[in-house]
Amino acid sequence: MNVSRETSDPSPEVEPAFAGELFGERVDLARRFAADLAAQGVERGLIGPLELPRLWTRHIVNCALVAPLLHPGRVGDVGSGAGLPGIVLAIARPDVSFVLIEPMERRVEWLRAEVAELGLDNVDVLRVRAEEAEFSPWLDQVTARAVSALSKLIPISARLVRSGGELLFLKGASVHREVEAASAAIRKARLSNVEVMTLGEGFATEPTRLFRATVD
Repeated sequence: MNVSRETSDPSPEVEPAFAGELFGERVDLARRFAADLAAQGVERGLIGPLELPRLWTRHIVNCALVAPLLHPGRVGDVGSGAGLPGIVLAIARPDVSFVLIEPMERRVEWLRAEVAELGLDNVDVLRVRAEEAEFSPWLDQVTARAVSALSKLIPISARLVRSGGELLFLKGASVHREVEAASAAIRKARLSNVEVMTLGEGFATEPTRLFRATVD
């Protein structure tokens, strides 16, 4: 029996009730971004089809939980891809300036289109590899999600951040093993206040694990 694509594809996740707590008066922008990602993300190769039923809890909410840790200033999002976490954080924190750092042209096109469509005047999109990016003045904080292991991510990201700035990397369940494996990179980058945080307690969502460190 043939099953049509319309009936076989998973449906996008319904917005959780607590989304308003995370985005406040800008929750409508978060809804629009989630809808665009659900409509175009799979076709554009930004997310897999199996991610649609957990689009909010695993992706949108996962990123938004980092927003309270950002400081007014300039934040770079390394390997921004679909805009996770960069666009989500820019929606949640209009008082912060963001630079979305992404080398792939088709992803850059998506990011620029979404920034324009959502009217995010606190976002710039830069097509460049993080290893080749240069900033003057340096960034205040850098975020990243699902880019690479800490041992590779720390060297290419710490160089972009001013002394006293921070690295905020969303990681998976193996983050503690990654921290151990990245001990040499942590020392070489002269990181301090290294910690692994679990965010989102009290919300009905997947745990958000965050590697956080200060660049000295």
